Parts: sequence; structure tokens; C-alpha cells
Amino acid sequence: MTGRTSLTIVLAAGEGTRMRSSTPKVLHQVASQSLLGHVLAAAPHGAGSALAVVVGPDRQDVADEARRVRPDAATFVQRERLGTAHAVLAAKDAIAKGADDLLIAFGDTPLISAETFERLRAPLKAGAALTVLGFRAADPTGYGRLLVEDDQLVAIREHADATLAEREVDLCNAGVMAFAGKTALTIIEQIGTSNSKGEYYLTDAVEIVRSMGLRASVIETSEDEVRGINTKAQLAEAEAIMQARLRKAALDAGVTIVAPETVHLAADTTFGNDVTIEQYVVIGPGVSIADGAVIHAFSHIVQAAIGKKASIGPYARIRPGTSVGEGARIGNFVEAKAAILEAGVKVNHLTYVGDTHIGAGANIGAGTITCNYDGFNKHKTIIGAGAFVGSNSSLVAPVKIGAGAYIGSGSVITRDVPDDALAVERNEVSMKEGWGKRFRDKNAANKKPK
Repeated sequence: MTGRTSLTIVLAAGEGTRMRSSTPKVLHQVASQSLLGHVLAAAPHGAGSALAVVVGPDRQDVADEARRVRPDAATFVQRERLGTAHAVLAAKDAIAKGADDLLIAFGDTPLISAETFERLRAPLKAGAALTVLGFRAADPTGYGRLLVEDDQLVAIREHADATLAEREVDLCNAGVMAFAGKTALTIIEQIGTSNSKGEYYLTDAVEIVRSMGLRASVIETSEDEVRGINTKAQLAEAEAIMQARLRKAALDAGVTIVAPETVHLAADTTFGNDVTIEQYVVIGPGVSIADGAVIHAFSHIVQAAIGKKASIGPYARIRPGTSVGEGARIGNFVEAKAAILEAGVKVNHLTYVGDTHIGAGANIGAGTITCNYDGFNKHKTIIGAGAFVGSNSSLVAPVKIGAGAYIGSGSVITRDVPDDALAVERNEVSMKEGWGKRFRDKNAANKKPK
């Protein structure tokens, strides 16, 4: 928000025991990005925007993820879990530095948007001390209700404490809040433990704001946007919602997706113009697909750059570190890993290229393998521009095939091949006439009865 500074505190200390996993809840993924990563990506960025993440004790992995996504993030440890307000005060030092707006979010709500964070701040600029994010629940049972009078929030009533009339209210508390910075710390430090669990709840802030003669307000969003993730089933539901969002965004941007419901995208996938994605394609993190490229059915791509008018698949696996040049073709049952394929390269069938650089216009025949691993280390294969590698060849790295060179089918190449040379490495065929019949007759005569 122009002209206003902000501090966003993201609460990420929960272990998520209902996930039944040794992985912290906020590190589980939706669209190939951690739950925490989605929230941090949506939180305010840039000049005047500070970020604090509250983690649990001995959760360096969560702190590392926070800094990976947002290098500007400061991390604070909540050593005891005594409620949401207690968690916020773990970052008291960050709050004390002062900001116009203090936003509080949760690391397990991956569907929240940057737009919603900005909308939360707008009432603060207009003079409110507190803004609470609400949603209209299809089934409000169990949610805290937001009680509004004369366009002001007067209370957050937990379901168990609500009257029958209050339980009819479908405007529910999403938990996300924004405080005016000048009074935020004063309000939060007044929150006590007068509840059945003896914990410090942020929801009590509404009553404190009202007692100070200040104004609390509500903004609404969709129920989907504020879904918290506590179980694997909820994780799957969030994945489905995120995939629908990503597919729609891709379609709106002009990507042709033949059967959208079968295609899996990552949150950071980027597309050029006139890209086509066929059925049952999986795109993992770190993938860019340039203008006019076609990804054929049943292909899987992760951390790779696909060039203009390239053709991938069907049934291709493109692994991390691969770059496919303009007009290059990777066909069915081809796997590429840490491979650079320059413009016009053809690798059409049943081939593995790993730790390989293939020059422009080279052709790699069916069944070719670059033998890049010796059991201890990976080695590089370099194939020059315009080279032709015959079918069923093995290139034993480290090895260099020169520009314009030819490799005879079935060869095992262990030495460098000069430019424009022909390399053929095969054993002479040995023939033993009648051996097959003698072998069968001998074994038939000696066969033991079952």
C-alpha cells in the first residue's frame, strides 16, 4: 500500500500432528510449493514491507524455507504453545520497531492472495484499529462467528459460547487480522487467558479494541481462500483448488490445455505464447515453456527450460537442469537430466541423455544411452553440432563426439571422436551352425519330470 509501511507476522510453529507426518505441517506442498511458501509469496513485498515468521523450537527446516522463499524474512521461536496471541508476541522485537500496519497470518493457509492482504490494510488507513478477515461458511458449525453492528465488528464469538441466534450467523472468523501499528502492541499485550484452555487468543483483541473506544472492522473473502490445512484430506482439497486456479490462469493467458482436469501445474510455471499442453502432463517446480512449444501427453517436466517451438513427448521425462533449444524434439520414452539440447536437436525415442551437451541439429538414435555415472561420480558427454549417433549406442563419459561425426549403430564409444569422423565399435559376429538345435535336444533329454 503506497506510503504505508507494514510488518507481516506469519505463524508457523504448529507441528500439525493430524497430518500424521514427520514433516512440519507448513512444509507440506501444494502445487510444488510449501504451504508456508505460498503465504510468504502473497505477503507484502518491497520497500517498507517487513516480514517475521514464528517457528517452533528446533525447526531450522521451517526457518530455512522461510528464508529461501523470502530472504528478507526474520525468524522468531515460540518455545511454548500458549495460543495465537502468545505466538505473535514471540516476534515482539519486530513489532516494537514500528510499522503503520501489522498483519498476522498463518503458515497453513496457502490459498490466501496478495490482494486480500492489501484489502485488509485499507480500513486501517481509514482509521480502524483492527481489521478481521471473515468468510461466509457453507456450514459454520465449529467456527467463531463475527458479530457486526452498524458496520463495525463488536465481537468474535466461539461456536461453543454462541447463543442460538448467534449460531445462525454464517459470517465466520478466518483468523487473519491486521492491526494499526501505533496501537497493535498495546492491544495484544492486554490479551489474557480467561478461557477454558488458559491460552492467549488473538480473538480477544476485538473486545480490547472496543474497550479502548477504537474501531474494529471486517472484510470478507471466499471460504476457499482461507482454508487451513490440518489433515492430508484438506491438503488434497487445497491442491485441487490451487490446480484449478493455475489452469484457469494459464488458459486466460492463452495456453491451450487439451484436457485441463488431467494436467498438473506448479505455482511457478511460466508460459510463452501459443503453448500447447496435451493430456496427463505433470509440470513440477522451476519450469519455463517458451512460445509455440508443445508438451505431448503423459510427459513429466521438472526444473527445466523448454525453448520456442520445441516438442516434448509423449511419455517424456525431463529432469532438473535440462534446457531444450528452439525447435528441438524429445520424443516418446526419452529421459533427459542436466542436459543441454541446442536448437533443432532430435532425440526421438527410447533414449537417456544425462549430463550431456548436444550441439545444434544433432540426431540421437533410438536406444542411445550416455553412460554418465561410474558408481561414484557423474561425467559429461559432449556431442557436436550436426553429429549423428546411430541407434542402440552407448557413449561412455567423459567423452566428446565431434561436430558432424557419425556413430555406427550398436557402438560403445569410450574415446573421443573427431569432427566429421565415423566411429564404429563392434565385435565380429561369431556363427555356430546348428548350436540352437543341439542345445534344445540336450536339455530336452535331461529334463526332469515335474
